[in-house]
Amino acid sequence: MFSTNQNRENTMSVTVIRSNELQLRDRGGPPGIARVGRAISSDLSPSMGAGIAQFDKCSSSWRVLYDEIIYVIEGTFTLTSGGQVHQAKAGDIMWIPKGTSLKYGGEGAKLFYTVYPGNWKELMQAANSADALETEPSN
Repeated sequence: MFSTNQNRENTMSVTVIRSNELQLRDRGGPPGIARVGRAISSDLSPSMGAGIAQFDKCSSSWRVLYDEIIYVIEGTFTLTSGGQVHQAKAGDIMWIPKGTSLKYGGEGAKLFYTVYPGNWKELMQAANSADALETEPSN
């Protein structure tokens, strides 16, 4: 997935993630592209997540389960939420609070994102498992 300069004896060390080695996964298109590549996941940080995304003439709808910060590297990034369209261009930063229903999109947009908590998937799975245990009938 990525290369690291991590010292295996020390769990708290600096890690370099090469952007050209990230695996970008399709999240929409064709037509257009919507791709996301996670750089920081729970194997590196129990509290944060981060990565790179691209949106070009394609959109992806989602309800965020975390707080998110987006930094636009290039192009124009568009986020639609609650009927309001928010545009950010290269150099702009966008804050998105947990629970926001939205649609990501863009024109030649490349962005860096970071989320908290980064282990939101694991937390959601644990909550779903706990809910299932509470709803199971007892004998």
